[in-house]
Amino acid sequence: MRIAIATDAWFPQVNGVVRSISTTVGILMERGYEVELITPDQFLTVPMPGYSEIRLAIAPRFAARRALKAFRPDVVHIVTEGPIGWTTRAWCKANGVRFTTAFHTRFPDYAAARTGISPDRFWPIMRRFHKSSSAVLVSTPRLGEELAERGIERTRLWTRGIYKAVFHPDGDVHPALANLPKPILLSVGRVAVEKNLEVFLDLATAGTKVIVGDGPDLAMLKERYPDAVFLGALHAEALASAYRAADVFVFPSLTDTFGLVMIEALACGVPVAGFPVPGPLDVVGLNGRGPTDALTQPVGALDEDLAHAIGNAAAMDRNVVAQYGANFDWNYSTDQFLAVLEDVMRTSKVLA
Repeated sequence: MRIAIATDAWFPQVNGVVRSISTTVGILMERGYEVELITPDQFLTVPMPGYSEIRLAIAPRFAARRALKAFRPDVVHIVTEGPIGWTTRAWCKANGVRFTTAFHTRFPDYAAARTGISPDRFWPIMRRFHKSSSAVLVSTPRLGEELAERGIERTRLWTRGIYKAVFHPDGDVHPALANLPKPILLSVGRVAVEKNLEVFLDLATAGTKVIVGDGPDLAMLKERYPDAVFLGALHAEALASAYRAADVFVFPSLTDTFGLVMIEALACGVPVAGFPVPGPLDVVGLNGRGPTDALTQPVGALDEDLAHAIGNAAAMDRNVVAQYGANFDWNYSTDQFLAVLEDVMRTSKVLA
């Protein structure tokens, strides 16, 4: 199977989308699949307004279409609803090539947070983009149900995983965190308005608040919260060592579709505290015992009062937490991805 993957999110961006796609591509190639990537680094780009870390391709139409025509894919997967995504979608429709899409990011909620415009104004764009997709890949059943209510159908499950060789409880702790007042409350992710970090940083809690990540709000938050520790972006072993140093992983976001950083923290033995919203509900579960409430002991705590959730999470057994986190596997995730593509190749017609 010759697979083309088109994405507006790519290195040097650091986020869950890029990690999910790059990991999946690596496993596909290890298994012998032919993969062609259409990514922003192949085009002239400009900074996304209000978010300079994200570069958007300028007029990718002709170069993207040349690359797709030359590769002759059997099936195309479109990751994002950006310029490259729209261009690839149009090429597939014009050439009768089956394609799948993914819903990684709550773009309507993010756009609303930045513009003050109701997210309902942006959902028609999402419906149009995904309408002709043979399958829309989603990270959780809950997200699939939500999209169905929004008029986006044919969703298929594609879960997420961890690098088990990196994210585990045994190993060094980050030296910058080794001697900080405890408890250490850690949050990892983009430092941007949609991550709701100020709600976390405003809490009157004991110990030390630590933020790992980069983004447009970093300088502002560092100035506003001088008592917090900002480490910038960390990767691989350095990131795992930061997780291990934490007593609680705090996930204050209200808009994530999953939250890859939560399962990385869990795999390192760090219990998660968050709000009872999609993402945390799909990883930790309402009662902290997983999304189906099947775990015998809790691995995190969700509460409308984030400080209360943090207090409850701090008392949890780190060994139990790590065992649960280790269940998330990238190879299983890639099996799901391939199963969808194979089904599309076998049973789907090209949709109008």
